[in-house]
Amino acid sequence: MVDNGSTDLSVEMVESEFAGRGQLRIQVICNHNNRGFCAANNKGFAASRSRFVALLNNDAEAEPNWLEAFLTAFEGRSDVGMAACKIVVYDDPRRIDKVGHLIYLDGQNRGRGSGEIDRGQYDQVEDVLWPDGCAAMFRREVLDEVGGFDEDFFVFGDDAELGLRARIAGWRCLYIPSAVVRHHRGRAVAVASTRRLYLIERNRVLLAMKLFPWSLLALNIPYYLLRILAGLRASAKNRGEIARYAGLRGKLRAGWALLKGDLAALVMAPKMLAKRRQIRRIARLSPGQVRRLILSHRISLRVLMEEGN
Repeated sequence: MVDNGSTDLSVEMVESEFAGRGQLRIQVICNHNNRGFCAANNKGFAASRSRFVALLNNDAEAEPNWLEAFLTAFEGRSDVGMAACKIVVYDDPRRIDKVGHLIYLDGQNRGRGSGEIDRGQYDQVEDVLWPDGCAAMFRREVLDEVGGFDEDFFVFGDDAELGLRARIAGWRCLYIPSAVVRHHRGRAVAVASTRRLYLIERNRVLLAMKLFPWSLLALNIPYYLLRILAGLRASAKNRGEIARYAGLRGKLRAGWALLKGDLAALVMAPKMLAKRRQIRRIARLSPGQVRRLILSHRISLRVLMEEGN
């Protein structure tokens, strides 16, 4: 268990209630401050020695047999490097939070099936783009080959970057519907926080800079402007991400957060482009294949605007 500088006695509870009573064998790793989702998980990766690594956030609760079901993704499938599970809303488990991910062509991503009522429409084992970071499983070989989370992302979009990087390296991601997790949505950072919006915007630009083929990266600004216009239209109907920021003042705050995110990404551009060159060493997919992969898992603007990320 990696604790990221919490102050709510989480570490003490684990050590006394679980490890102290011998109920579970737990190694507790304590960061003295919040180093972000990426760095904390990377520390856990480094400490583990298993053939498979599963992630479970502190705002997620796994159903019984979650790990057992998850492992079936890799049985007899040497090219499967990641597994995604069925993540449902904690307070209303009939509603889907995420079942894998989809991506818009400017780098924005969203959980597949997000907000839908679970009627069994996602009950088949199938390939998806990547798993959600709150509850995922990775083959150790993948992490050794492509590396862990990019710590420059800190939080948000980090699972997208790692997942797409692994896909570019030739690994598949399989969705296992019998592995179920209940998730408290928006607990890491407040849903209507401008800090959250800033990080999401910055990181979607960083992801595109680092991993998108040039043919898609060249169209990033037009696709982004289309998404912003669609977001404004959705907001007028009190729908979508921007609708969470009430009133004109709230909209201006949201716009400023987006602009700051874009500017921060531009400052980090040289670093991301240098990392882009390093990706060539692990890439098994050609730029054309990466483009087709993204296009085959893209989300439409209409669906993207139905609900925020």
